[in-house]
Amino acid sequence: MLRSVLAIPDVYELFGQAIGVPAFRRVFSSEYIRPKRTERILDIGCGPGSMVPYLEGAEYVGFDMSASYIAAARKRFGDRATFVCERVSKQTLDAPGAYDVVVASAILHHLDDAEVTKLFELAAQALKPGGRLVTLDCAYVPEQTKLARWIVSMDRGQHVRPPDGYAAFARRVFRDVKVDVRHDLLRIPYTHIFLECTNPIESS
Repeated sequence: MLRSVLAIPDVYELFGQAIGVPAFRRVFSSEYIRPKRTERILDIGCGPGSMVPYLEGAEYVGFDMSASYIAAARKRFGDRATFVCERVSKQTLDAPGAYDVVVASAILHHLDDAEVTKLFELAAQALKPGGRLVTLDCAYVPEQTKLARWIVSMDRGQHVRPPDGYAAFARRVFRDVKVDVRHDLLRIPYTHIFLECTNPIESS
């Protein structure tokens, strides 16, 4: 029931506000994405565009397959960003090597192994030389509380992995992968994993 209700953009935003997501987004932007005004940012699975206010003037392009999310994003931020209601692919990217930062926020745990590999490969192709892929997901770790593990298990994504599970896919495509696990970013017990991926392997 909760999973289906959260697919409604307004409910998704209200739930996020209740558990402290706005403060979390500020941390995600300032500590992990670290946007600059001269940069182009590609957001894969942008949802209702909620990260736009936290990216301070960077040129932003968001893709999402949900028509309701994209409609909400265009209504709120259409004058500040570009939103596309499609799956990101080689065909839908405007050009290879066109982005300074690719963001995949809360996406990987919705994807099976083959789809995760494709996402990393696509991100590598989308990045300019020296660019970065930044991912955020929930994770299972041994030290998390039982309540945090239960909350993570209730997520709509059916492919939640341990940190090494996410990082293993990244390292097939990127030479350098930084992993950061956090338990302190929401008002509820929750475990986040962040990956920062740079230096794509040429064969990818």
